[in-house]
Formats: sequence, structure tokens, C-alpha cells
Amino acid sequence: MSKQKDDPANYPALGRMMLWVDKPGSANKIFWGLAIASILAFLADFTYEKHGNFHIAEIPGFYGIFGFVAFTALILIAKTLRVFIKRPEDYYGDKAIDAEDYPEDQLDKVDYDA
Repeated sequence: MSKQKDDPANYPALGRMMLWVDKPGSANKIFWGLAIASILAFLADFTYEKHGNFHIAEIPGFYGIFGFVAFTALILIAKTLRVFIKRPEDYYGDKAIDAEDYPEDQLDKVDYDA
């Protein structure tokens, strides 16, 4: 029955169309596709005249560059904050729930060696 479930012919149409994402090398295709789309959008910004509310918004490629700088800054700030927020694995010590043993009478132990 599980083989029948895993048969792509049984998937919905949209699921069958998205099977390429799961194949090896798809991550590279997605990355390069997004990179090319970003470059094309950046270059398209040079093809029309902008009428922004601020002078800086009229610079070609401003929003693409601003987005990249803002996202990079966000990542760097998050990495810096991690140093201050991160706690050791045993931070809660004995007070942690997973530090106590599970009650023996509630364990359904089965002896397979018998």
C-alpha cells in the first residue's frame, strides 16, 4: 500500500508539476533562476524615468541596492544578537522538564529477550 501512495501518478496535478524541486541539483537551479530574475529586475530599473518623492528614490537601482543592504544588515545584526541571547544547552539545569526521569509505572516496557 505504501508503494501505491508514493507513486507520482497518484499525486494531484500541482504536486506532479512540483516534483522537479525534489530532484538533486534543483537548489542550484532555483538559486540561479532567482539571481537572473534579480539582475533583470535591476537592469529594467534603468529603462524608465522615475518620479519619486525623494531625490534618492530616482537613482536607478536604488530599491534593489537598498533591499540588498537592508537584508545583509539584518543578517549581520541577527548574528551579533545571537552572541548575547544564546544560552548554554544546560542553562535551565535541574529545573528543565527533560531533566527528570519519566515515571517507571507509566512506561510500557516490553522485554523482547524473553
